[in-house]
Amino acid sequence: MAAITEQESGPESMIERAFAEAFAPPAEELDETSHRVLDAAYEQFCRRGIRSSTMEDVAKRAGVSRITVYRRFSTKDVLVEQLVRREYRRYFDQFVLDIRDARTAADRVVLGFVSSLRTIRSNELISTLMIEEPSSLVPSIIGDGGRVLTATVRGFVAGQLRREQAAGNVATDTDVDLVAELMVRMSTSFLITPSDVVDLADDEQLADLARRFLVPMLEPAGR
Repeated sequence: MAAITEQESGPESMIERAFAEAFAPPAEELDETSHRVLDAAYEQFCRRGIRSSTMEDVAKRAGVSRITVYRRFSTKDVLVEQLVRREYRRYFDQFVLDIRDARTAADRVVLGFVSSLRTIRSNELISTLMIEEPSSLVPSIIGDGGRVLTATVRGFVAGQLRREQAAGNVATDTDVDLVAELMVRMSTSFLITPSDVVDLADDEQLADLARRFLVPMLEPAGR
């Protein structure tokens, strides 16, 4: 459930904007060339990494001139930001699809946890950035050594849990901020430091893990 939003106070980060956009109508469509450049950037960054890639590398892979790339993305940071935003949008869209048919809060926690780990692991760019190149993310994306990203995701999870509380699906005395923090920390730790005990490729094992250790956090205290 590494992606279930409420924004934290302070300047809006790129990730916060991506969260908002994930649940808003699509913005104005980019032109075909822009999509082509983003697709080329995805392939280039996955193959060579962000730090080792130049705008010229992306232009060559897209089959366009460097000037064409700069006309649509004024700097490399802007290109990276737009690309990561697109990939997170796809991630959020998949998350929403995966929990759509869940009937209970417990089922949404389980399906959300499995969906998040599966989708991030299968997205080569996001997983590479999180595990191998976190410092490649421009400040507006991750900010303050990852604290902005963690706080934003935690806020998203907490917001979802508050809606479950309001609907009577989660105990009123549940500390949703703390529960959200623990859920995000568990998901992130599995992604960054793979386990010899838990097979992240086994959806059934991940679902069982969520049922045993995440779902009970939604129950009334002392139960």
